[in-house]
Amino acid sequence: MSLTRAARSADEARWFKSSYSGQDNGGGCVSAAALAEHVGVRDSKQADGPAVLMPATAWAAFVNELRAGRL
Repeated sequence: MSLTRAARSADEARWFKSSYSGQDNGGGCVSAAALAEHVGVRDSKQADGPAVLMPATAWAAFVNELRAGRL
């Protein structure tokens, strides 16, 4: 999937809010959407704002590093 096509898919994607959004985090919330080969991440308070699109493999590596406490 091209990045342009992924961006169009992000506009139609089903976004979900981070499970940490309800915790005492100073209002910092993110939403994510799983696309065919990418993951979209955006500020949940600005649903119409920009989103960062990254390969799903990069997102998985990022989450694994967070869970392992290395980030």
